[in-house]
Amino acid sequence: MKRIVCLPGDGIGPEVMAVAQRALHVLAPELELEDHPFGAAAIRATGDPLPAETLEACRAADAVLKAPIGDPEFDAADIRPEQGMLRLRAELDVYANLRPASRGPVDLLIVRELVGGIYFGARGVRDDGTVFDTCEYHPSQVERIARRAFELARSRRGRLTSVDKANVLDTSRLWRRVVHEVAGDYPDVEVTDMLVDNTAMQLASAPEQFDVIVTENMFGDILSDLAAAMTGGLGLAPSASLGDGGPGIFEPVHGSAPDIAGRGIANPAAMLRSVALMLDHALNRPEEAAALESAVETALRDAPTPDLGGSATTVQFADVIIGALPRSRP
Repeated sequence: MKRIVCLPGDGIGPEVMAVAQRALHVLAPELELEDHPFGAAAIRATGDPLPAETLEACRAADAVLKAPIGDPEFDAADIRPEQGMLRLRAELDVYANLRPASRGPVDLLIVRELVGGIYFGARGVRDDGTVFDTCEYHPSQVERIARRAFELARSRRGRLTSVDKANVLDTSRLWRRVVHEVAGDYPDVEVTDMLVDNTAMQLASAPEQFDVIVTENMFGDILSDLAAAMTGGLGLAPSASLGDGGPGIFEPVHGSAPDIAGRGIANPAAMLRSVALMLDHALNRPEEAAALESAVETALRDAPTPDLGGSATTVQFADVIIGALPRSRP
């Protein structure tokens, strides 16, 4: 039996997680779903956004399904929910963050390196008051994310754009060199280098030109949100964070929206699309993943939530999803 650790998170997190679990009970009722505290809720309960028990459960799971975290109460605190998120990514070594974005003629996938770069480099404060954050990459980190991106491009339309800032940064020059070394093993994939500032402009003006984009952590963080905005907004954007062999983390990219928590109007589309990524990448159930994606499109059309200009509640949106899903296979 496959075991899924569910992290309900904060704000609207428990509401959208409940919809995700309803969908899973229909599509794959044999899955074992376990809830564990994480984020602000875990800080209140244990003083730690990633309690040891939660981390051990995640390590032993077949996949981790995570709802959004965050609470204004902890924005300036020494211990913050986001620290738990960074630790969980590092502990599971989920180095490849997949951010699909599609709408109309646009169908692209951003592959973001997730456990290196400036978010994980040395940081501190010098005696003179200077604060520093260091961007660091080892060639092996670049090689493994590049290989993942080449494999994904090979399974799509065979085009890979490698994004860097090689005209300024040494880490980007390393990035570009390693990507081209790996490219020799993928002669069927067309590789293009693009500077990150130009990539942002091209995403905003002609996003249909892209197939797969691979880039480092901070660039990927920014560009993937831009791509989401171009294709419907963060409320619709899912993500998958994958490693080599261990459990992946599947989560919507939007925040916990504490201003609407408990009002029953949260849009669960991104959470459900993250479930679809989990079904596909972690559970090898592409048919169920496609069925869920189709059901989400139906609900977006027939029962849009207020953030999309509609009036459907979270439960009404979920009811349309459930009605559109096939029953589980024998």
